[in-house]
Amino acid sequence: MTSLEKNLGYTFRDAALLRRALTHPSMGRKDNQRLEFLGDAVLQYLMSDKLFREHPEEREGSLTHLRALLVCEASLSQIAGRLGVGEALIMDRGEDMTGGREKPSVLCDAMEAILAAVYLDGGMEAARKVMERCWPDLEEVQRPTQDSKGALQELLQKGGGEPPQYRITAQRGPAHDPHFEATVYRDGKPLATGEGNSKKHAEQEAALKALNILQK
Repeated sequence: MTSLEKNLGYTFRDAALLRRALTHPSMGRKDNQRLEFLGDAVLQYLMSDKLFREHPEEREGSLTHLRALLVCEASLSQIAGRLGVGEALIMDRGEDMTGGREKPSVLCDAMEAILAAVYLDGGMEAARKVMERCWPDLEEVQRPTQDSKGALQELLQKGGGEPPQYRITAQRGPAHDPHFEATVYRDGKPLATGEGNSKKHAEQEAALKALNILQK
């Protein structure tokens, strides 16, 4: 058993799957990108199921926000750091010398790939057990940011995308009781519109709706 397997609480029957999950794209075609693709879907399902069961009082939009906080790049890179994923990565010397083992995007991708490898090796319940063991409690990630705008920015910028842009598109009501409408844009295209009694609240509502759309 490797130290990473010990930290994960899972021993691979097929060690090649773990090796593939730890192989950075700088090493060529047999890298972890396909596993990353699958791991993202596995994590979305497992986290959705967990939140649905454990928070029966929460509405859809709130659940979407909570899930985004738990699966964003910042959360996954922190988890990978605690597990020692960076030290186990297989990458070329150039990537290593430029700090590839500490890059949040690299650690995030590897964490998704590892979860996919567990799923392929041991099934969905094995992946669920790893998630339950390694992911922090909800309260631990809610405190740093309960910000839908922050969660949306994390999601859109994963992999080097542009940050979202906000625009106040309407204002109604008297001066003492205004009502604002905000639209959030991605690459110049509208994603969602929100409303609120302040510009900030309208933008937060737009970001929450955008999260819901993007993660369905």
